[in-house]
Amino acid sequence: MEKRKRQKQDRYKGFEQGAIRPPSEADSLLLRLTRNCPWNFCTFCRIYKRQDFSLRSVENIIQDIDLIHTYVGRIRQIVKPGGRVDQEVINTLYNSFETKDRVAFNAAMNWYASGMESIFLQDANSVIMKPDDLVFLLEYIRHCFPETQRITSYARSHTLARIKDYDLERMARAGLNRIHVGMETGSDKVLKRIRKGVTKEIHIRAGLKVKVAGMELSEYVMPGIGGIDLSIENAMETASALNLINPDFIRIRTLAVTNGTQLAQDCEQGLFEKPNDTMMAKELRLFLESLDGIDSQVKSDHILNLFETINGKLPEDKERLVGIIDSFFDLPEELRVFYQVGRRMGFFRGPGDMEKSSHLDQVKQACKHYGVTSENVDIIIDELMKRFV
Repeated sequence: MEKRKRQKQDRYKGFEQGAIRPPSEADSLLLRLTRNCPWNFCTFCRIYKRQDFSLRSVENIIQDIDLIHTYVGRIRQIVKPGGRVDQEVINTLYNSFETKDRVAFNAAMNWYASGMESIFLQDANSVIMKPDDLVFLLEYIRHCFPETQRITSYARSHTLARIKDYDLERMARAGLNRIHVGMETGSDKVLKRIRKGVTKEIHIRAGLKVKVAGMELSEYVMPGIGGIDLSIENAMETASALNLINPDFIRIRTLAVTNGTQLAQDCEQGLFEKPNDTMMAKELRLFLESLDGIDSQVKSDHILNLFETINGKLPEDKERLVGIIDSFFDLPEELRVFYQVGRRMGFFRGPGDMEKSSHLDQVKQACKHYGVTSENVDIIIDELMKRFV
């Protein structure tokens, strides 16, 4: 494939990777197309604060792709699928390259070991690139890695809504086949409060455009982001938006208020009251009950979430998913506390795990040692959750 000639915009400084990716992209190769977030005003997020947004040049991105392609080719010659790889093999491989880039080499090794099935385009909103540039890069990626099955990216609804349908379809044909959107909420009141920069209508329009273009759509929702006062509205309006979009995936990301965010300041000043675990469980139940007429996959794939076992297909699994939350409320108060703590320690995935878990005694001892009770458990949980954001 012939490479385009373009004037270079910035000097190449080596292979780049950004700060985050979705949990579902744990095995993906991370290719950085843009740096940081072009919006960067959301009150709950601190990831890109004090970081300027910039577009990487097409030439620099191609150099990253070429570097991975070179490393993978050499690794494939030496390390056969399923073969044993120790540190000596890794060092020998790395030292065999004339051009050495440890970040790129590690990325290539990890990706090769995972099967090279998916690629995630970083950072927060790769589709903000010029459509011609993004399509060219997607085609180049497919040329270099034809065996890759999935190419995905984060995107803002505001950006997606402004892209021409024709250009979104071009991106899909070029290989971009899944978009991750941080909806957070479908409530206009909450969206304004958290400075998301979109409306419910824009979220719906953007989601439908992605679906029409032929790409899979993951929508992330955030129980708790409405605070105590807008908890019911957050659940109902978010479900209402999703019922109109019918995304492929609905992914739950429970609110955690982290230090250094505007939301943390709002909490300190009494402008925002964070719901506790019990309140957010009730909100999540109302949200699930309000999803109707769609066939999305519901995923609860993050340690922030109180119930990791909420994982199923609508509508057939809806009753089972709601039942998981009900089983939490069926627990005696003391066992609910043990479950909350044990879940955030990584021991439990759902309330049913406690009956057969070998870790319950360990959780009980930890609660006794640190004086965890039903009165202070939410304060302790809030501190635990900050570690995972």
